[in-house]
Amino acid sequence: MSPTPTPIICDTVAAGQYVHVTPGTIRQWIRRGHVEHHGYDNAGRALVDLREVRSYLTSRERSTA
Repeated sequence: MSPTPTPIICDTVAAGQYVHVTPGTIRQWIRRGHVEHHGYDNAGRALVDLREVRSYLTSRERSTA
């Protein structure tokens, strides 16, 4: 059994830049339950797991193809 990968926690701005969507889109995914919220940074931005964001986006692209 393989160990669970360590989450890569980043804010919605960085996550959005990585997957080429707006930070608002990432926040919508959090609200809709597609991506788990991992608290806030010192600037008040929501934190997410970059692996989870990438995984959600990949699954979404597969379902529309």
